[in-house]
Amino acid sequence: MLRLIDLKINGKLRQVSVDERESLLDTLRNLGYTSVKKGCEVGECGACTVLVDGEAVDSCIYLAMWADGRNIMTVEGLKGPNGELSPIQKAFIEEAAVQCGFCTPGLIMSAVEIVGTGKKYDREELKKLISGHLCRCTGYENILNAMERIVEETYKVVGKE
Repeated sequence: MLRLIDLKINGKLRQVSVDERESLLDTLRNLGYTSVKKGCEVGECGACTVLVDGEAVDSCIYLAMWADGRNIMTVEGLKGPNGELSPIQKAFIEEAAVQCGFCTPGLIMSAVEIVGTGKKYDREELKKLISGHLCRCTGYENILNAMERIVEETYKVVGKE
């Protein structure tokens, strides 16, 4: 059965018709948000991670109708007014945390949630926080370097140190 829902995606209100069994992942991909990757489809790899009301979720196991009336953010929503990259994206590039790029959007969205807490995490805590992400290329060291860097930079900016 089809259902009409309202989604606020990257700040823009969208009204869409979805099957009640449709995942948020499929809805977003159908709307052209290609940063949301279709990986395992069972919530194990993290490639489809998006923020729903600021919380990182695996959109492959999150029904689209659950997102009705909620704010959704994808990597496309991170770009600045002139198309510039966000500080998190820059950190990933500068720390060489990107190889094939398939897992990168999901990791970046988790980083957005992590940075948004305003807490300072050490490397061991960051490892636990990204444990739901599978990356077959990088070995995670550069990803952790990028995350440590952006957490540290954000922590300093917020005046906690």
